[in-house]
Amino acid sequence: MSVWIQAQQLQGEALHQMQSLYGQHFPIEVRHYLSQWIEAQLWDSVDLENPQEEFKAKRMLDSLIQELQKKVEHQVGEDGFLLKIKLGHYATQLKNTYDRCPLELVRCIKHILYTEQRLVREATNASSPGGGMLDSMSQKYQQLNQAFEELRLLTQDTDNDLRKLQHSQEYFIIQYQESLHIQAQLGNLSALPPSDRVLREPALLSKRATMEAWLTREANTLQKYRLDLAEKHQKTLQLLRKQQTTILDDELIQWKRRQQLAGNGGPPEGALDVLQSWCEKLAELICQNRQQIRRAEHLRQQLPIPGPVEELLTELNNTITDIISALVTSTFIIEKHPPQVLKTQTKFAATVRLLVGGKLNVHMNPPQVKATIINLLLSISLFLHCSFISLSSLKRIKRSDRRGAESVTEEKFTVLFESQFSVGGNELVFQVKTLSLPVVVIVHGSQDNNATATVLWDNAFAEPGRVPFAIPDKVMWPQLCDALNMKYKAEVQSNRGLSEENLVFLAQKAFSSASTSPEDYRSMTMSWSQFNRESLPGRNFTFWQWFDGVIELMKKHLKLHWNDGAILGFVNKQQAQDMLMSKPNGTFLLRFSDSEIGGITIAWVAENPNKAGERMVWNLMPYTTKDFSIRSLADRISDLNHLLFLYPDRPKDEVFSKYYTPPHSKAVDGYVKPQIRQVVPEFATANPDPSSGNPTYMDHAASPSVSHPHIYGIYPPINDSMLDGDGEFDLEDTMDVARHVEELLRRPIENQWSGQQS
Repeated sequence: MSVWIQAQQLQGEALHQMQSLYGQHFPIEVRHYLSQWIEAQLWDSVDLENPQEEFKAKRMLDSLIQELQKKVEHQVGEDGFLLKIKLGHYATQLKNTYDRCPLELVRCIKHILYTEQRLVREATNASSPGGGMLDSMSQKYQQLNQAFEELRLLTQDTDNDLRKLQHSQEYFIIQYQESLHIQAQLGNLSALPPSDRVLREPALLSKRATMEAWLTREANTLQKYRLDLAEKHQKTLQLLRKQQTTILDDELIQWKRRQQLAGNGGPPEGALDVLQSWCEKLAELICQNRQQIRRAEHLRQQLPIPGPVEELLTELNNTITDIISALVTSTFIIEKHPPQVLKTQTKFAATVRLLVGGKLNVHMNPPQVKATIINLLLSISLFLHCSFISLSSLKRIKRSDRRGAESVTEEKFTVLFESQFSVGGNELVFQVKTLSLPVVVIVHGSQDNNATATVLWDNAFAEPGRVPFAIPDKVMWPQLCDALNMKYKAEVQSNRGLSEENLVFLAQKAFSSASTSPEDYRSMTMSWSQFNRESLPGRNFTFWQWFDGVIELMKKHLKLHWNDGAILGFVNKQQAQDMLMSKPNGTFLLRFSDSEIGGITIAWVAENPNKAGERMVWNLMPYTTKDFSIRSLADRISDLNHLLFLYPDRPKDEVFSKYYTPPHSKAVDGYVKPQIRQVVPEFATANPDPSSGNPTYMDHAASPSVSHPHIYGIYPPINDSMLDGDGEFDLEDTMDVARHVEELLRRPIENQWSGQQS
C-alpha cells in the first residue's frame, strides 16, 4: 500500500500536520495525482549539499513536469476540464518556482515523504504488519529504480565502448589500406632499374614489416574490444532479464491478482502508471541494447576477424529478441475486464492496453483488436469484434455438455483478445493474446446469484499461473471467510465487516454445527458443493443463496442500519432468546431469517398473555425486500410501540428516529392522504392520537379483541391464537391482506372511490 493511500487515512492532529506540508510551494493535488510516480523516484540518491547534483535534480523536475502534462492530456469530459486547467497551472507554477533551484524541489519532496512516513508509522505503530509492508514496498521500489539506474549506466558504458570500437576499426581499415598501398609499391619495384630498386626496397620492406606487426597487434586488440563488448552486453542482458522477470512475474502478476480480487470487492488494483513507466523503461533499454548489438554485428561483418565473436553476437541477438518478445506479449493486458456475469442481449465494454505501446510507437499505426468469447472446454467461439474500447452485445451462446451435477451457471467462458503489430518497419512482428477473467453467461436475472457464486469462488481461490480456469474444489474455512467478508463489505458499502461472532454463525450454518468456538472451524474445509450445489439441511436453498440474499437485502434497504450497528443479523432463534430473556420487556433485536432467503425478523421479549407472570420471546414473520419497498424498517419499528429498546438497552427512537418518514401534511383540496401503518394484532391497542383526535392502534398490550372488544370494532373477535407453539406469528395470510390493503392505499383516491366523492 502506498504512503499516500495510508496518509489519507490519518485523522485528527496527524491529518492536520500532513495537510500543512502542502501549499503553493507544492500543491496537494500534485501529490495526489502523481502519488505513485513520486514514491517511485530515488529522491534520496540526490546529495543536497553537492552543487554537482543540480543536473540530476533538474532532470527530476523536468520529469515531474512531464508527468503532470501527461495527466493534463488524459483529462476528458466536463469533470476533466477544470482539472486539466488546474494541473496545467501547477505544471507552470512548479517550473517557474524551481527551474533555477531544482535542488530545493528535491529537498521539499524529501521532507514531505519523510514526514508522511513518520506520521503513518506513528498512527499504525511501527511494529504492526502495515508498517512493515510500507517499508517493504518502499524498499522494493528503491531496488527496482536502483537496478534501472545500473542498467542505464551499463548501456551508456557499452555505447561509449561501441563508439571507441568503431573509431579504432575505422583507423585500422585506413592503416590496412595503407599496408595494401605499401605492398603495391613493392610489387612495382620490379619495373625500376636495379640501382633504384636497391635504394628503395629496404625502406619499403621495413615499413611493411612495421605495418604488418601493427595490424596484427591491432587486430588482436580489436578482437579483444569485441569480446569485452559482447561480455558487457551479456551482463547487461542478464540484468535486463532479471529486472524484467521481477516486473512481469512479480509486480504485474500481483497487479492482475489485485484486479481479480477487486471483482470480489477487494481494494482497487491501483493505477498502471508506475507499472507502465517501468515497462517503458525496460522497452527503451532493450531497444538501445538491441541497436548496439546490431551495430556490433555490422562492424564484425565490415571487418571479419576469425574468433568466437560471431557466435557470441548471434547468441546475444537471439537473447535480446526473446527478451523484447516476452516484454511485448506480457504487457498486452486487459485494463477493464468484461462483466464476469454476462447476460445475453446486454451490451458490455472492455479496455485492453499495451504497456510498451508508447515506446514502440504503436500509436502511429494503431492495430485492430479482435475479441472472441470462447468456451475453454470446446474452444467454441462467438465472433465478436471490437476496437480498444467498445464491444457489441452478446446475442447467443453455445454451451458445452455439462458434467454430473454441474449447472449452466458453473460453466465458464472467457473473452480472448488478439492483435498483431510490427516494430521497426516490420522487422519484428508480434502476435499478442490475452484472456479475460472467467465469464459466466446467463439468460435470465434469476441465474445471477448462482453465477456470482461461480465468479466469487474463482476470483478468490485462483492460483497464479493456473491452467484456465482450474480452481480447488475445497478450500479452508478461514480462506472462505476472507472472501465472504470482502464481498459483504463491498456490496453493503461498509467498513463494518463480518465479526468473529458473525463468522462463527456462518460456520454453524455451513457445517450444521452447534460449536461456538472459532478454533473448531479453523482447520475445516468447505467444498464447492457445500457452498452452492447442495441445499442446507431442511431447506431448499444453498449456503451461498442464503448469504447472497442477506447481501441483497442489506445493500438495497438496510445498509445504513448495519453501519449504525443497529442490526445484529447473524443470530439464530435460540441465541436471540437467550440474549433477550435477560433484558426488560420491550427489548428487541434484528436477526436474519433462517428459513427465508433475504429475510430479516424482529425478536422481542414480552409477557406471555396466556400465562400470567411468564415472559417469552416473540418472533415476527420475516420482512423481505418487497416489504421494505412499501414501508421502511425504521417506520415499521416506529409503528410497533411495544418495541422499546434495541438490544442491549438503546431507546429505539435514539437509534431509528433519524430515518422515520416525516408526518404527512394537512389535507390538500379537501382530500386527506391515507397513511400506512403496521399493526401486530396480538400487541395492538387503541390510543388517542392527539394530533388528529382519532383513535390509532398502539401496541403496549394484548390484542384489542382480547383486551377491549366492546370499544373497537375494527378487529373481529379472534377465537384461535395467532401464535404457534414456538411463539412465531403465523401471519402469512394476514400479511398478504395487509400488503393488498397497502397497495390499494397507494392508488389515487379518485380511482378507488369514484362516485363517492363530495
